[in-house]
Order: sequence, then C-alpha cells, then structure tokens
Amino acid sequence: MYKVKTYVVTTLIFFVIDIFWLGFISKDMYQEKIGQLMKVDVNWTAAILFYLFFIFGLLFFVILPALRKNSWKYALFVGAFFGMTTYATYDMTNLATLKEWPLVITVVDISWGTLLCGITSVSAYGIIRKWGGQQNGHALD
Repeated sequence: MYKVKTYVVTTLIFFVIDIFWLGFISKDMYQEKIGQLMKVDVNWTAAILFYLFFIFGLLFFVILPALRKNSWKYALFVGAFFGMTTYATYDMTNLATLKEWPLVITVVDISWGTLLCGITSVSAYGIIRKWGGQQNGHALD
C-alpha cells in the first residue's frame, strides 16, 4: 500500500507541474520551434504509458531510495540528475537524428526535465515523509 500511495502522490505532483509547463509556459515555444514536427492529435495512449513508466523509474531510482536513506538531498539532487539524464537521452537523440530539431529546444527541455524531476522527487519525498512514510524509524518498502 505504501508504494501505491507513493506512486499516486508522485504522479499527481509530476502531472500538475508538467501540465502547467506544457499547457501554459512552453506551449507557444514548442509550437514555434517544432510545430512542423508535432502531430495535430496527441496519441494519448502513448503519452499516458510514457508517464506511467517514467514515474515508475523516478520511484525506483530516486524516491524510494531517498526514503530509505531518509534524505531529502538525495531526492532533490538524484531526482534532478535522473531528469537531466532521461530528458537528455530524448533531446540529444532528436538533435542527432532529426533534420529540424533545434538546439534551443534541447537546452530548454533538458533544463526543464532537470527541474521537473528534482522538484517532483523532493516534493513527493516530503509529502510521503509527512504522511507517515516511516515506521519504527525505517522507511517502508
């Protein structure tokens, strides 16, 4: 039950922040820079599956270890590193293989992934800790 609660909390935090980014802050930039590459209709099945797997990776590699270590610093810095690495994988591959992939999108997107995952990880860590993510001094597994 603990991991399910952690997954739900992390997913909600990630979605709220990322939807704000995609829907309000960066929408025009993406349209201007890579609009010619974007689909008119989003493949929601693929998008949702990506997010579900990505959140699982964030939990497995960052948040659950941070809870075990009782370290918000681990959550923040390893979360940011996870975001940088995963977003760089996507963006650098696109930069290397797509004719019209702009460098500015690569830089902005990697920066965003770093910030998003760092904030999500430390926030999820804090909420789970506050909501009883510890029992007898040990993080629950």
